[in-house]
Amino acid sequence: MTTLTTRPATASAAAAMPATLDALRPSLAGHIDTLVDIAADLHTHPEIRFTEHHAAARLTAELDRAGFAVQRGFAGLDTAFVGRWSPHGADADAPTVAIFCEFDALEEIGHACGHNLIAACGIGAAMLVKDALTTEPANANLVVIGSPGEEGAAGKVPMIEAGVLDGVDIAIMVHPAGTDAVRGSSLSRVALDVDFHGRAAHAAAAPERGRNALDGATLSLTAIGMLRQHLTDDVRVHAIITNGGEAPNIIPEHAALRIFVRAGDREHLLNDVVPRVRACFEGAAIATGTTVEIAENTPPYFSLRANPTLVDLAEAAYGVLGRELEPDPTLGGSTDMGNVSHVVPAIHPMIRLVADAVPHTREFAASAGDPELARTTIADGALMLAATALAAVRDPAIIADAQETFAS
Repeated sequence: MTTLTTRPATASAAAAMPATLDALRPSLAGHIDTLVDIAADLHTHPEIRFTEHHAAARLTAELDRAGFAVQRGFAGLDTAFVGRWSPHGADADAPTVAIFCEFDALEEIGHACGHNLIAACGIGAAMLVKDALTTEPANANLVVIGSPGEEGAAGKVPMIEAGVLDGVDIAIMVHPAGTDAVRGSSLSRVALDVDFHGRAAHAAAAPERGRNALDGATLSLTAIGMLRQHLTDDVRVHAIITNGGEAPNIIPEHAALRIFVRAGDREHLLNDVVPRVRACFEGAAIATGTTVEIAENTPPYFSLRANPTLVDLAEAAYGVLGRELEPDPTLGGSTDMGNVSHVVPAIHPMIRLVADAVPHTREFAASAGDPELARTTIADGALMLAATALAAVRDPAIIADAQETFAS
């Protein structure tokens, strides 16, 4: 386990983690069967971004039953929700912890990123914190945020813009993976929707009259391939052609691509990498006599800033749970939890589902639906999140530490 912070309050809370987790285990035993069923239910009913009606209904029903005040729909997103609970009623001055739940699946391969488990861990943590604060009340506000559309649509961003983090002191969630890790970051990401427009013609009888939009798309991908030699090692550019024409004997008058551009540093991505990628499309259009439209239809994802104070607490919990932490993790993907972490102190730990498992594969989807694997992952994930949240709300100095390390 990594060395804990020297800040007295955080170090004390980390040292008390064995007792904190032991006190949570009886509550977990009363909820775990329901949590495993939640994960299985969502796994059986996979829904992609912003269509997660079954998942949102199930999760909000569980919060209703637990006594949370639930707001269904938020920021114009039908499947977003916010659940609130306080032991003494809402208090604007009380420490406020937000626990995020994700629950969308991937096209074709279902819950291959394990968001069914993220949702179960988040709901489980909320139940454990509520039980603990009911038994030993503390001045606190607990917020459960159901954020849809994490896969490709940055659903947390409109929720942030609509004020979902107003008054929140810290935000936490946990994500299944092939390793256990709390430190590390993610890649910032920009999504580009690119449309080339040309002129149709008979591909055999009069090709000279056409202007081939697919040629523009193809040439742009070649240009990006050449650009890669001159990009820093953290940069990723990956694309699919979403429209390549209608028939082989018609010069394509329209071709479309969707591109993800990623980098570790947000400013480098926005100010250097993305303009160079855009130039590949613009140059290809000139070379092929076509025109091009480039749109950013999805908000950018920002790189994750794991808060050092919360990292220390979560790592202490993982150590007690017997999980061996990856000391210097590399998180190659992107998450809109990164955007959250630029607004409030936040963490996005990874929890091992199967060793060395790779998300976004059919194999990972199968593992996310395995009841025994789910039980262990949900139990430890919920315990870690709940223990971290309780440490924060029981000692105001923890929140102060997190705010100080966030600002530094």
